[in-house]
Amino acid sequence: MSSPDLLAFGIPYTPSTLDTPPPVKPSDLAGLGISYVRVVWIDFTNITRCRVVSLKHFLKIMQSSRPGLAVAIAVMGMVDLRLADGVSAVGEWFYVIDTSTLRICPYEEGLATVMGNFQHKVPVPVNGFPSLQVDLCPRTILDRVVEMAKRDASVEFLVGFETEFILLKSTRPIGGAHEHLYAACNGLLTGSVESRILREISDSLIGGGVDVSMYHPEAAPGQYELITGPLPPLEAADVLVYTRETIINVAAKHGLRATFAPRIYAHMPGSGAHTHISVHSTKGHVKPPKCMASFEESFLAGVLKHAKAIPAVTLPLPASYQRMTDGVWSGGTYICWGTDNRETPIRLTNLESPLSRNFEVRFVDATSNPYLALAMILGTGAHGIKQSEPLVSKDLNGRLSAAQLTPEDRVALGITERFPLTWDAAREAFEKDEMSEAILVKSVISHYLSVQELMAASLESEVDEEKKATKLVEYF
Repeated sequence: MSSPDLLAFGIPYTPSTLDTPPPVKPSDLAGLGISYVRVVWIDFTNITRCRVVSLKHFLKIMQSSRPGLAVAIAVMGMVDLRLADGVSAVGEWFYVIDTSTLRICPYEEGLATVMGNFQHKVPVPVNGFPSLQVDLCPRTILDRVVEMAKRDASVEFLVGFETEFILLKSTRPIGGAHEHLYAACNGLLTGSVESRILREISDSLIGGGVDVSMYHPEAAPGQYELITGPLPPLEAADVLVYTRETIINVAAKHGLRATFAPRIYAHMPGSGAHTHISVHSTKGHVKPPKCMASFEESFLAGVLKHAKAIPAVTLPLPASYQRMTDGVWSGGTYICWGTDNRETPIRLTNLESPLSRNFEVRFVDATSNPYLALAMILGTGAHGIKQSEPLVSKDLNGRLSAAQLTPEDRVALGITERFPLTWDAAREAFEKDEMSEAILVKSVISHYLSVQELMAASLESEVDEEKKATKLVEYF
């Protein structure tokens, strides 16, 4: 019989015991040698955009009672220089700076970065009351979902990310920087440019206050993975944006291109954005060892129930569906879950250890906006908890994947549906599910689908597959 101490493996994380460094204050910047601040936001196509502000001007902005910058409304509906249907070049929002996101960027001398929230310049009437909130602000959307989960489902979340990326020596043609095996030490040879890049990425992130867990070579040519520690959802998404920007910039310093594109080698695994989520009761309900708590089961059941609707946000491009296939460790195409099973779209990790137990959501890639992706995943899971959704699907913890089972065996495990297999099917499922509108609201859904349609058209406009892949890696 296993003792409780032997089952308590993994690092225990709870929302109340996180050890996070204090944020940098604007008044600290001059003493840290900062000359410029990048004011950063993420649009609906997950393009990171910015304004670079001199420190002198930034400090003037911060003296305002409502510090921020005016930004054209069109930035949330733009692909290249084209505007999605329903988006106008007229009008501005105010991007209000959130100083809790202020971080130095050790990879570039004298640089810091900060994020914020889009607001209306002046209050607009919403349900008869004046409001500054912009419905299309991704950070605001996620924050609203997190607060809803606390209020309606009495839970909090911690989120951590695995960031997979490929270092390219060229994009025309596409060429990986180095050939290596999965987790093989020859992918990080002392003195090699790859080893220097990974070390500098990690050092820069740690210097910026990020909890870096580890990094290692992945399976495809030039592919690596870096893992960061858990944080509350909004902070986790902010750190993911900062992590990706660090990776891109450090690689560029060394003459390489970092890409997070879902899949660029037909014969090799692609790159995902595997998302680890732990669920914590605000009512003090204890998680038992060896089995899930009832609220964990209902969270999982809620995500699985609406799993067909989620990929339109977590896998937003036609290229995303080249990665999500069966038999390539991407999670597969069947809606199911399994303990420590990397061929399921949701992997339950550390089942026996309640303090480190979490769900790894594998049907996410880095072309998705992390705020919207988390809003859909957490929103469906929280609704499952609120409704005490029963977990019908059984644990797929055997040696065979769902694709390898007979139809009868799948039915016996409660595996009766597959994910949408195409981009068009995913969009259709997203629009049909009432939970999509409950989480994102109707105006966000129509805007999101319009922008993503324009992005897909831009990326798919090339007939030649090699040119199409080049365009993808140069975007992401």
